[in-house]
Amino acid sequence: MSMIKVEGLTFSYPSSYDNIFENVNFQIDTNWKLGFVGRNGRGKTTFLRLLTGAYDYRGRITASAAFSYFPYPVDRPERATLEILHEVCPAAEEWEFLREFGSLEMEAETLYRPFDTLSNGERAKALLAALFLNPGRFLLIDEPTNHLDARARQLVSAYLRRKRGFLLVSHDRQFLDGCVDHILAVNRADIEVRSGNFSAYMADFQDRQRSEEAQNERLQKDIRRLRQSARRTADWSDRVEASKIGAADKGYVGHKAAKMMKRSKAIADRQQRAIEEKSGLLKNRESAERLKLFPLAHFADRLAAFEAVVPRYGGQAVCPPVSFTVRQGDRVAIDGRNGSGKSSLLKLLTGADIDHGGTVATASGLVVSYVPQDTAHLRGTLTDYAADHGLEESLFRAILQKMDFTQVQFEKRLESCSDGQKKKVLIARSLCERAHLYVWDEPLNFIDIYSRMQIEALLLEFAPTMVFVEHDGMFRERIATKVVALQA
Repeated sequence: MSMIKVEGLTFSYPSSYDNIFENVNFQIDTNWKLGFVGRNGRGKTTFLRLLTGAYDYRGRITASAAFSYFPYPVDRPERATLEILHEVCPAAEEWEFLREFGSLEMEAETLYRPFDTLSNGERAKALLAALFLNPGRFLLIDEPTNHLDARARQLVSAYLRRKRGFLLVSHDRQFLDGCVDHILAVNRADIEVRSGNFSAYMADFQDRQRSEEAQNERLQKDIRRLRQSARRTADWSDRVEASKIGAADKGYVGHKAAKMMKRSKAIADRQQRAIEEKSGLLKNRESAERLKLFPLAHFADRLAAFEAVVPRYGGQAVCPPVSFTVRQGDRVAIDGRNGSGKSSLLKLLTGADIDHGGTVATASGLVVSYVPQDTAHLRGTLTDYAADHGLEESLFRAILQKMDFTQVQFEKRLESCSDGQKKKVLIARSLCERAHLYVWDEPLNFIDIYSRMQIEALLLEFAPTMVFVEHDGMFRERIATKVVALQA
């Protein structure tokens, strides 16, 4: 067993006036399976980079373990996968790679294929397997699920559960529950370490918030009462002071005045203690303000119908024929492995020109709001983006503020925002758009847990008609009214 100790850590980027971390102190055990959680923009990836020595900082980080970082950068991906994995872990034997591949349900022949022919999910699994074969390393795993379908997430979560010694950034609640035994949480005011999985941490966190809210309410009542008492005491003191004029027994009046002053000071002291106690509460409260959505009603009940639809890549069908209907009020989840044509089906609903067999019929005058999977196209300022898409900027910004955008983030150019912030921009745009049908392609990639819960609450309250792809199992179970399963 060894410890990673963080003492007085303070860090900000040279281009920023705000500290990401300020006088942070905690320690973790390198045998723990740690889930690393927190809002987008709170510095999770930055902290992983600090551990690897990528940036200068104030304070101390001491560790006896060496660190490995995922995602691992791969040069010349046209090389054989085996060659690249030997570069990641030079000491591993071929049979060891094959053993790890078996645990992840990867075919043995994958090891001998060019790395760039592997899917993103296969690449992620292969690199994780190689990194875990390096002895004495503490793995820093940054959002591994974003290229994994639902089945692959289950496999990788189970794989990680059998390992030890890692710090895992993920916003997928089921994934975290399946593989971690401790939580490292970046809160508003501090960083805390808790034993247990994510659900246990969240239940405890919410209990503490409810307790603090009740205590805060009690203290507010006390402060109001003490202020009223202070005003009454001040009035009494003024009357006593006025009674000195012409009084026969000025000593008695002075005694009464002294008592009033003593009582006034006691009330002021109690009020100050209550204010100080109140100021220590709710520093880490995570508010998820209510979002709103106003979908359009269509005159037709059936908004879209797929009849024996088969997306084709390079003329080759990627799945068996798919047939389903989308009616008003449906929230249809498209489920399937990577490469099974899920995104292509969504794009067909938007009118994209994609090679396919079968027919896609949509209702006359159907208005579709689309959230794409990719965010790489985002450029410019939020003002530019709102103008380019015909959005009411004040509404657009208000939605982003509710999704935890800070003033600093509002001032950034989109290309310098984090992946989670970019995804929130796409979702906020969709929430500004009044549509009959909302088509969302993996909307939760990189989105923090609190925002996921916020979006779930929105969709359950306003019940828009949707067709979506999302590999977050908890989100899919709560939101989907029907599931269309594709076979690759």
